[in-house]
Amino acid sequence: MVQPNIPSTKLPRIVIVGGGFAGINLAKALKNAPVQVVLLDRNNYHLFQPLLYQVATAGLEPDSIAFPLRGIFKKYKNLHFRMAEVRSVDTANNTLDTGIGEIKYDYLVLCNGTNTNFFGNEEIAQHAIGMKSLIEAVQIRNYVLKQFEESLLFTDPEVIKSKLNFVMVGGGPTGVELAGAFAELKKYILPKDYAELPIQYMNVYLIEAGPRVLAGMTEKSSERTKEALEKLGVHVLTGIGVKAYDGQTVTLSDGQAIRTQSLIWAAGVKGFPIEGLQKEVLLPNGRILVDDKNLVQGTSNIYAVGDLAQMTNDERFPKGYPQVAQVAMQQGKNVGQNFKRLLNKEPLKPFKYKDLGSMATIGRNHAVSEFAGLKLYGYIAWIAWMVVHLLNLMGFRNKMVTVMNWVYRYFTYDMGTRIIIKRGAANIVKLRQTVTDIDPVDPAKKQLPA
Repeated sequence: MVQPNIPSTKLPRIVIVGGGFAGINLAKALKNAPVQVVLLDRNNYHLFQPLLYQVATAGLEPDSIAFPLRGIFKKYKNLHFRMAEVRSVDTANNTLDTGIGEIKYDYLVLCNGTNTNFFGNEEIAQHAIGMKSLIEAVQIRNYVLKQFEESLLFTDPEVIKSKLNFVMVGGGPTGVELAGAFAELKKYILPKDYAELPIQYMNVYLIEAGPRVLAGMTEKSSERTKEALEKLGVHVLTGIGVKAYDGQTVTLSDGQAIRTQSLIWAAGVKGFPIEGLQKEVLLPNGRILVDDKNLVQGTSNIYAVGDLAQMTNDERFPKGYPQVAQVAMQQGKNVGQNFKRLLNKEPLKPFKYKDLGSMATIGRNHAVSEFAGLKLYGYIAWIAWMVVHLLNLMGFRNKMVTVMNWVYRYFTYDMGTRIIIKRGAANIVKLRQTVTDIDPVDPAKKQLPA
């Protein structure tokens, strides 16, 4: 029988579920504190999600944006990491049911993030491609390259176009960056690697249901972004939603139809809280109601942090804080400091979000950035975007590899290693339904597509 094999202790045990930005910063804040920290995650690495799109478009290799959790905390004597799938919580007995057995806690912190939100449209969920995990990003890369390779086997222009039409849904930073990256694939890679394919057969679409892309930024930044994308050749459609997608044709709210076998969904995320919490604290989008100290409402020792937490203590964000890395990092640090205050019987500090700004890269030499009252566009914003992402990337090796990749791409107009790693990448549409259900102890319970 599998056991978590965590040393018993008389110290308060704080169990953190999730090794993302929130969980990492929370655990760091508890270094050398008189507590036992147990970190649980279904993977044994921290994923730098802001660069996930570059893995999906063959710009970076997967190991460039992932860093082992044990490597981060190797000098933390009070922390124990276990790779485990958390199934449910028993709030009455302060226990977690996991794939490696039962784990008791004194304090529980949920930092297990979000998944793709298809807003209840099952047909789209079945056929569209989400991008929230490293496995999905690699599979997307395989699938895209496979579409290029298979296009060479056909002579009918309409069939080829359906394979080379790539549609991104969602005009936030992820959708914008994906659209820009695909446009650069068309501009720099298609003519070199697939010279037999007429370049006009490939089209990139960005569809946003709202009135403008990058709605979290100013109208000027949104307009500059749209202009830059269109200059790259992206068809930007705003004020238009996706009604249906059957795997072959996207039907839009204005009646348009786009033939495509590749619909990448970046239109929203939803939380996936573990079972056992009271239904009253769970919102339809999967977020959990918390107070201004991230304590789950109706509980005394369970916290939710980052994307999962629904906190409405700031009039700037009446619908809750945005589900971005900076919120998760700041909340994780604040909760960690509050645990120290709790142990010292000091008053807890409410969370106050310091908005450090927003940025998005559009393509080579072009990005938009807003921070500290400044608005940057073009090359300067692009440099700022790279610096910020490098500073937040885990591991010296990862930083160096990423810089070398970017420098190489800049001077050669080339992308990363464009190889198809696994067969059957066309099964990507099944991936979203399987990847979140893998049992790390018994992988045979859920198998990824071949």
